[in-house]
Amino acid sequence: MIREIVSDAEGRMKKSIESLTEQFKKIRTGRATPAILDAVQVSYYGSMVPVQQVANITVEDARTLMINPWEKKMVPEIEKAIMKSDLGLNPATSGDVIRVPMPALTEETRKGYIRQARLEAENARVAIRNIRRDANGDFKDLLKEKEITEDENRRGEDQIQKITDKYVGEVDALLAQKETDLMEI
Repeated sequence: MIREIVSDAEGRMKKSIESLTEQFKKIRTGRATPAILDAVQVSYYGSMVPVQQVANITVEDARTLMINPWEKKMVPEIEKAIMKSDLGLNPATSGDVIRVPMPALTEETRKGYIRQARLEAENARVAIRNIRRDANGDFKDLLKEKEITEDENRRGEDQIQKITDKYVGEVDALLAQKETDLMEI
């Protein structure tokens, strides 16, 4: 039973880390990376799909993304979707290729992105701590029903705390890396 609670908690904490990584991909650094467009949805035959499903996205140079739509009629749709997204990007179309230059980050935008990254990291830490609280609550319930001993309860809580510390450490490391990326000129 304890092992099940611990492995369930660890699996949920892993998902929190994956979610944080996805959120960090959306925070733009000065470099061009296709992951920036992950959240951009485009209308394709009446349904909304991610840009990656209707075009090939490549990094042309350090500050430019190149989007090659698979169908010529998708060019204006993709352009519109990028303009509407709150990423602050201005695509430029030449024929059936869309180039998306990454604007240089000002000191103010860098600080804003760092604030956003710190907020996302804090949300991940809170999620991980909530998972710890839930697991410890499960241990307490088992203890009340006399299904585990106090020693087993303490051991389970110690395991959960170690796992919590590990994943909070991962959050901190991811945040430090993102801050480094954002401060790079």
